[in-house]
Amino acid sequence: MSAIAKKDRKKNKKHLAKGKPKSLAFAEAGVRTSGDFAGMMSALMSDTISGKVSPQVTNAAVNAGGKLLKVVEMQLRYGKPTTTGTRAELALTPAAEPTVEPATV
Repeated sequence: MSAIAKKDRKKNKKHLAKGKPKSLAFAEAGVRTSGDFAGMMSALMSDTISGKVSPQVTNAAVNAGGKLLKVVEMQLRYGKPTTTGTRAELALTPAAEPTVEPATV
């Protein structure tokens, strides 16, 4: 393990020693709605400022959140409306079949 990796590992342990991050509850429950997303991001900002989450973890979560929002945007823009009024999930590959019901946002 490199010296930088050891330093980051030690830094992350220090952050976790300060208490359980509020954003962890949102992440464990799953982000399914815009309210979940907003709550998790708000808690993540508080956790980062209070030092419960390292800036590297926050950066990764925010980047992943941006990708999630892009998927939702593409689904709203390009997904075909269904009989229930929601938009169908987009197939990521030609043979992809949705495995779960589409989430409503």
